[in-house]
Amino acid sequence: MDKEKIEQAVRLFLEGIGEDPNREGLLGTPDRVARMCSEIYGGLGQDAGQYLHTTFEAKNNELILEIDLYSVCEHHLLPFYGKAHIAYIPDGRVAGLSKLARTIEVFAKRPQIQEQLTAQTADALMEHLKPKGVMVVIEAEHMCMTMRGVRKPGTKTLTYVCRGVFENNDELINRVLMMVR
Repeated sequence: MDKEKIEQAVRLFLEGIGEDPNREGLLGTPDRVARMCSEIYGGLGQDAGQYLHTTFEAKNNELILEIDLYSVCEHHLLPFYGKAHIAYIPDGRVAGLSKLARTIEVFAKRPQIQEQLTAQTADALMEHLKPKGVMVVIEAEHMCMTMRGVRKPGTKTLTYVCRGVFENNDELINRVLMMVR
C-alpha cells in the first residue's frame, strides 16, 4: 500500500468536507487512516489458498463453522459486519478450523460486496480442499443501509452459495439454513 498517497487523500477529503486537517484533533488522522487501511484491506494481493494447503484425515464428517466477519462495501467504503457460516462435507480430508476463518478473512479484507465474498469463499474451499460439497451462508448488516440512504438499522442481508453435493439438494440446503438460524 502507498501510505503517502492514502495520507494525501485523507487530507484532501478532510478539506473537501470543510474541515481543517491541521486542527489539533485531526493532525494525526491521515497517518491513523493509512495504518488502518493496511489492516482492513490487508487481504488485497493475498491468496486465500495459502491457508488451505495443510489438511488432516477425517472420515464421515460434516462440518458447520460460524465465523464473525467484517468487511468494507466497495460501493460506499462503509463497513458491513456479521457472521459467515461454512458447511462442508469433506472427501476424507479437512482443514484446521482456524484456516477456514483465515480464508474468509482474506476475502473480507478487501473492498467487497457480500455476494462476491460468499462466492469467493465457497470457490476457494472447493478448489483447495476438494470436498464433496460446500455451502457458505453470510448474514451481515451494512452500514451503507444503516447510516445513509434508507437508514434502516438492524436490516440484515443473507447470501448463500452452494457448490458440489449442496447444489440442487434442497434437503441439505434446508438443513444448513435451519442450523444457522
